[in-house]
Amino acid sequence: MNTASDIASPASVLLLAGGQGARVGGQDKGLLPWQGLPMIEHLHRQVRQFTDDLIISCNRNVDRYAVFADQLVMDTEAGFPGPMAGLSAGLAKARHERVLVLPCDVPAVDASLIQVMLSAQAMHADKPLIVRQGGIWEPLICVLPTSAITALVSAWAEGERSPRRVLLALEPQALDCPANDARLRNLNTLELMASL
Repeated sequence: MNTASDIASPASVLLLAGGQGARVGGQDKGLLPWQGLPMIEHLHRQVRQFTDDLIISCNRNVDRYAVFADQLVMDTEAGFPGPMAGLSAGLAKARHERVLVLPCDVPAVDASLIQVMLSAQAMHADKPLIVRQGGIWEPLICVLPTSAITALVSAWAEGERSPRRVLLALEPQALDCPANDARLRNLNTLELMASL
């Protein structure tokens, strides 16, 4: 089993679960069951071994999320402003100089992928690493140096709300995965969750 001590430098982990759940009828997506467990618990089981600083970005149900986290963060603006707000809040609280970021709706991600992401990013520690699936960037599946918060906060103040545009401007490393990589399957609708 890989552990935090196997990674070149320690990392915080940020799980993004602060969305409004528009595609799942307004439900809190991270707490929806998949294969018998809340999606956030699947992620917790995979990332826990890699960090002593597990952060969950959530905007409701804080008592339920607290059992899976070392820290909880919430958006500073009301109304579910989007993932850039969660990224900024998480990076601001991270205890380590880099942060593994995962959205709550990729519960099939596994420890081997996390290990590869952390190891690859450590070789160029000043740059973000972003998964690219079938040639398409997945900006919320990444490892960010905490210094990226400067670009996120600046872009937010200028009205930018796309993490993809902000992070690609930082010239990230790409971790290429196949288009049909089951570990990256995004379960963002009730129909997808039920079919799998």
